[in-house]
Amino acid sequence: MPEKKKRSLTARILMGMALGILTGVLLNLAGNDGLIRVLFSDGIFLVVGTLFLRSLQLMVVPLVFVSLVCGTASMEDVRRLGRIGGKTLALYLLTTTIAISFALGIGLLVKPGKGMELATEEDFVTPEAPPLSEVLIDMIPNNPMEALAEGNMLQIIVFAMLFGLALTISGQPGRSVLQIFESLNEVVMRLVMLIIELAPIGVFALLARTFANEGFDTIIPLAKYFFTLAAVLILHAVCTYSLFLKIIGNLNPVQFFRKMRTAQIFALTTSSSNATIPVTLETVEEELGVDNSISSFTVPLGATINMDGTAIMQGIATVFVAQSIQLDLSFGQILTVLLMATLASIGSAGVPSAGLIMLTAILTQVNLPIAAIPILLSIDRLLDMLRTVVNITGDAAMTCIIGKSEGKMDLSRFEDNSWRN
Repeated sequence: MPEKKKRSLTARILMGMALGILTGVLLNLAGNDGLIRVLFSDGIFLVVGTLFLRSLQLMVVPLVFVSLVCGTASMEDVRRLGRIGGKTLALYLLTTTIAISFALGIGLLVKPGKGMELATEEDFVTPEAPPLSEVLIDMIPNNPMEALAEGNMLQIIVFAMLFGLALTISGQPGRSVLQIFESLNEVVMRLVMLIIELAPIGVFALLARTFANEGFDTIIPLAKYFFTLAAVLILHAVCTYSLFLKIIGNLNPVQFFRKMRTAQIFALTTSSSNATIPVTLETVEEELGVDNSISSFTVPLGATINMDGTAIMQGIATVFVAQSIQLDLSFGQILTVLLMATLASIGSAGVPSAGLIMLTAILTQVNLPIAAIPILLSIDRLLDMLRTVVNITGDAAMTCIIGKSEGKMDLSRFEDNSWRN
C-alpha cells in the first residue's frame, strides 16, 4: 500500500507541475498585470507557494540536526567518520571540477556569446566574498542555538557531529539520550511526509507564478546562452553521475534516476537545495536504501557545499561574457576560472547569493566586465531551477556511492521496483 501511495504522489506532482506551467504561460500571454497580477501572481500563487516553501524550510534544521546526531552516534568507530568525510569531500570536489571543465569546454566550442554586444557600464555592485579563512573559522559556532535559529548549515553540521560523537563515547547516558533522538527522528520524518503530501498544490503555485512573471520572452535575446547552459546541466547530471554510479559504485544509473524523480521535481520547483533536503533524505534512505548514518552526513553537507550546477553556470557565463566583448580567454584565464569555480563550491558555503558573488569574483579576476551580470540575471530564475536539480542529484548519487563503499546500503531496496507497481 505505501508504494502505491508514493506512485500516486509522483503522478499528482507531475500533474501540478504541468498545470502550473500552463497556467503561468497563459497568464503571461494575457499580460499578467492589473487585477490579474494582484489576484494571482502577487496574491494566491505567492501566498500558497511561499507557505509551501516555508513548510519545507521549517523542517530542514530539525531534520538535519536530529538525523545527523543519530547517524554520527551510530558510528562505533570514530575513524570511520573521518573516512566518510574524506570520501565525501573528495567526490564532491571531483564532480565539481569535472562540471566546470565540461562547461568551459562546451562554452568555447558552442560560443554562446558570439554576436552579442553588452554594455560596459559597471554600475552593478555585489558584496565581496569572504576569505576562505573566515569561512573555515565560521564553521565552529559561537552559540549552537544561534546557528540553529539562523539555519547556518555548516555550523549545524559541525555541532551535530560533535554532539553525536559525545553520545558515542558517553556510555549508558549517551545511549539513553540517543534513544530520545531516534524517536525524535521518526516523528520529524512523519511530519516531513505530511508536508510532502501537499506538494502538488505547492508545485502548481510556484511554477504558475514563475512562468506568469517570467514567461518565455526574456529567453529570446539570450536563447543561445540559455539553451547551452541548460544542455550542459542536463548532460552533466545524466552522463557524469551515471558514469560515477556505474564505474565507481557499480550501481544501475537507470534505477537511480527512476527513483530520484520526486526529489528532482521538488528541486525544480523550489530552486533550493536546502529546502529539498527533507525530500532528498527521504528518497535516498527509503527508495535508494542508503543507511541514515551515511545520508544524514552527506546530503546536508552536499546541499551546503556541492554546487556542480552553480559551477557550470559560472563557466558558461564567463565564456559568454568574454565572447560578447570579442575577447579570447587565455590558457591562464581558463585555469583561473577552473580553480576559482571549483574552490567556490566550498569557499562560498553559507554565503547568500553565493553563485552570484563568486561569478563577480571570477569575472573580476580574469578582467571581464561585471556589467553583464544583470542581463544574465533576467533569465536566471528558470536556469536556477535546473541548477538545483543537478545539485541535489549529485548529492544523492555520491551518497549512494559512499553508502555502497561503506557497506551501508540496502541493495535489495535499491533494486526493488515494487513501489512502481
